[in-house]
Amino acid sequence: MKNLKHITGALLLMAILFTNVSCNKSDVKDDDCDGLCEIATAEDFNNIKDAALEGLTQYFQFNAEDGNITLTSNKGVTIYINTACLTLNGNAVTGIIDLEFVELFEKGNMLTTNKPTMGILPNGDQALLISGGEFFIEASQNGSVLETSCDIQLGIPAALTGGVDNTMTLWDGIIDDNGNLAWAENKRNGTNNQGGVFAEGNEYYAFLGAFGWSNVDRFYNDERPKTTILVDVPEGYNNTNCAVYLSYDGEYTGLANLDTYDATNGFFSEHYGQIPIGLACHVIFVSEANGNWKYAIKAVTIEANGIITFTENETDVVTESQLTTIINGLP
Repeated sequence: MKNLKHITGALLLMAILFTNVSCNKSDVKDDDCDGLCEIATAEDFNNIKDAALEGLTQYFQFNAEDGNITLTSNKGVTIYINTACLTLNGNAVTGIIDLEFVELFEKGNMLTTNKPTMGILPNGDQALLISGGEFFIEASQNGSVLETSCDIQLGIPAALTGGVDNTMTLWDGIIDDNGNLAWAENKRNGTNNQGGVFAEGNEYYAFLGAFGWSNVDRFYNDERPKTTILVDVPEGYNNTNCAVYLSYDGEYTGLANLDTYDATNGFFSEHYGQIPIGLACHVIFVSEANGNWKYAIKAVTIEANGIITFTENETDVVTESQLTTIINGLP
């Protein structure tokens, strides 16, 4: 009995000690966790991004025999499709066709879906784009993705992005093996030789030669000297279970991201040296926590070769809707 009491007491002491060092990942400092806090997995993080994209996807149906059809999105974008141009494996289709459509105009939705506006420069580097709208469009039949032999036309209200900008051109989305999106300028000669985009009245008209991601964009212009910055995220996070974005103050339709990660030193960077010195911006850390978004935001003025650090105790957990509102509300 004496030995049993000793064993019971030891087990109770161990339980008390474990309780004291265990922690919740959303409200403690890095040092308090000592590696015991739950950290989002790559699957967790990918799932909330996928859920955000699914929540913004609009669905349409029409008949392959309808000919020229016009669809209108939730935000007033018109979609013009000639159903006679739709094919499957080179063959004309008949019957019901399903169409998926996504429209992104605000940086809050760009962030939650991981669709930043980073354009590929001629030398392969990436720099911020200012967007007149990001779009995904795909037609399918019985789960098989269709092709089109003629342009899909979009009519985009320019008021959604602050009015007409005649320097906008068309960009194609390229998604890498890690699921990250960058934009390559569409080099074909579109209407009025403006790369598939022209403005008339208070609308952009974009002519898409294929299904997938497209963007009406121009490069952000800032003549100040450029630099590279580094961002250190909380312990346990890396490029598989979190992301870091930059919101440039005064630019409401562009979102930059730090797309490279140094696993040796644990820093995120864009490494291209394209961030203007003296730029006022907000650096955003995001991850997942119990099906919601863990985030932290810092207002910074960019310094040459600066290092920005996020710690666990600076993070908070919110819903997707709350995070979207917070990001859209940045200056």
